[in-house]
Amino acid sequence: MSRSIIEGDGWRLGWNPAADSFCGLLAGQGWALELTAEEFKDLCRLARRLDSTMTAMAEQLVDEERLTCEQETETIWLEAEGFPTCYGLRFILLSGRKCEGEWPADIVPQLIKALDKPPFSDL
Repeated sequence: MSRSIIEGDGWRLGWNPAADSFCGLLAGQGWALELTAEEFKDLCRLARRLDSTMTAMAEQLVDEERLTCEQETETIWLEAEGFPTCYGLRFILLSGRKCEGEWPADIVPQLIKALDKPPFSDL
């Protein structure tokens, strides 16, 4: 498998399974960060799970109700905050570098859609 990068306006995802330490790349407006394979796989899995949770909650809330959902592993914490159909995504690395980043609500749908494309869909 070779190196892959998918990007859109205000975001970028990258995967290089041949990299020594940092196989994943995350970027937002004005920031970029490399992740270990475990961190990146956890982020992909948790982002998909949060997206499913937010979608499922749409039936339980009135239109003007906002929602905050969190998921966490040993390597990363992820939070979705906003409306079930329009939410921002924020993460904090819990191992090693201890950094954080976020994408605003207008970017998250593109980012989630990218996670369903190879090679990210296989992680």
